[in-house]
Amino acid sequence: MLKEADLILAEDTRTTGILLKHFQIENKLMSYHLHNEHQVLQKIISLLHEEKSIALVTDAGTPGISDPGFLLIRECVRNQIPVEALPGATAFVPALLKSGFPCDEFVYIGFLPQKKGRQTAIKQVAGDPRTTVMYESPHRLIKLLEQLLEFCGAERQISVSRELTKKFEETLNGTASELLTHFKTHEPRGEFVVVVSGKAKQITGDETA
Repeated sequence: MLKEADLILAEDTRTTGILLKHFQIENKLMSYHLHNEHQVLQKIISLLHEEKSIALVTDAGTPGISDPGFLLIRECVRNQIPVEALPGATAFVPALLKSGFPCDEFVYIGFLPQKKGRQTAIKQVAGDPRTTVMYESPHRLIKLLEQLLEFCGAERQISVSRELTKKFEETLNGTASELLTHFKTHEPRGEFVVVVSGKAKQITGDETA
């Protein structure tokens, strides 16, 4: 696909350039990332209307999952431009499976708000009976675990995975308190996926009769 594309959109042209060099692909590269997505979007759509073939590559994970790819895909759909999605590594799927929590029904919420609305979002996670999956940066992981301990309680089970499908992949399961103890002595590094088990359902007298 990359060899056939008229243009390759890259989150980081340096990172994608290494991949292209390895496969001896010299197609034109263009930056497309969080800081320029709105400025270049219409130019890309115009090229697609001219029946140009454009490939989108992200540094890690699947394009469109918690990254600017979503904006482009949505605009293509609005303009009736066909989109072909090739399956690839998506961190939250293996993290969910490795947690051992129920995954027949779960909620994926991406990144929590950094400030406004963060506490409200965590309260919703705390009260949800379904498994919740979220992404978090290493700089806010300890704060997140402290908030989960406060709102979910001491017994709620949590799974933390980092650098999935990469060299330093690691998954730790336990309570928020246990995970806090670990990460306060082991500096969080890499990209994290946090999986929170659902709130246990209350058993009423009628149900036990």
